Amino acid sequence: MRSFRNRTFPVILLIATINVSSGGTDQNTSDAPLLQIADTVLIYQRSTGGWPSNYDRSEPLSKDKQATILDDRSKLDSTMDNGATHQEIRILAEAYRKSSEKKYRDAAMRGIQFLTDAQYDNGGWPQRYPQLSGYHQHITYNDHAMIGVMELFRDITIEDENFHFVPEDFRKTCEVALEKGLTCILKTQVVIDGHLTAWCAQHDRTTLKPAKARSYELPSLSGSESVGIIRYLMGINNPDKNVVHSIEAAVAWFKRMKLTGIRQVRIEAPGTEKGSDKIVIQDPNAPPLWGRFYDLKTQKPFFCSRDGIPKPSLSDISYERRNGYSWLGEYARDLLNKHYPLWKEQQHR
Repeated sequence: MRSFRNRTFPVILLIATINVSSGGTDQNTSDAPLLQIADTVLIYQRSTGGWPSNYDRSEPLSKDKQATILDDRSKLDSTMDNGATHQEIRILAEAYRKSSEKKYRDAAMRGIQFLTDAQYDNGGWPQRYPQLSGYHQHITYNDHAMIGVMELFRDITIEDENFHFVPEDFRKTCEVALEKGLTCILKTQVVIDGHLTAWCAQHDRTTLKPAKARSYELPSLSGSESVGIIRYLMGINNPDKNVVHSIEAAVAWFKRMKLTGIRQVRIEAPGTEKGSDKIVIQDPNAPPLWGRFYDLKTQKPFFCSRDGIPKPSLSDISYERRNGYSWLGEYARDLLNKHYPLWKEQQHR
């Protein structure tokens, strides 16, 4: 069984800084925000054991609001999208460590069980479960979905202080899930002209090939989600040759795909919906950028409106999609400048 380095995750830091009322808890004031958040999370947990996405975890809930949410408990909208479920489990685990209240532990365990049930036999995780329809059934790297689950399971297997409560049999189940997940990651890395490159934001659950999500999210190589995958692989202690090759190939791809001499800026655009617009200008001093999506044949970045037609330039797509989505970014900056050099150093020790 591969081992993993212990790492600190930003969700815990976020919890510690939220300034909300205690909500009547007996805990001291330093723990009160966390426990209020945990209580809100408890209310939103579905019968499946998972959680929906995009609700306000920090919102104190009135009795009427609680009753309304509980009426939706049987909905099949549990997801791993946008941090859902794996972040809730982290919140509940820390709440249990700080309060010893079993309701948090029990809910976290139901969440872990949900995630183990949701994994495909090939090791991938869908965006939603058990409602497997449309693009939600794809193996999903988008928005850190699958990698977020694997990072959680990794912390459970190394017995992070917040997960001491997880029984040994569940820990072993998470170890098996991680091995299967790693196999899936290695199998889904896209090969072009005989060379390993990067990953798509989502892959078909049967063929493992790059797959389409929303109309403007076409099968492609992801300049964003692939970074999180590489970072996960770098967290494996004593990686075998397949993992090392995967990392090296993906890093080499990012080095080849960087866009230099351009800068994305926002300018005033009176009369438009936002009053501003994104444009790309020439700037020889600009830091490297990467495209969100790269064509699977040409390996050039593309941009897309809701009509699903890829375009070579940001200016070629609709105002709404140009300004409502992340198409260019310094996605791999820290990967290439910090994380990869550190990983290389560790491999030579």
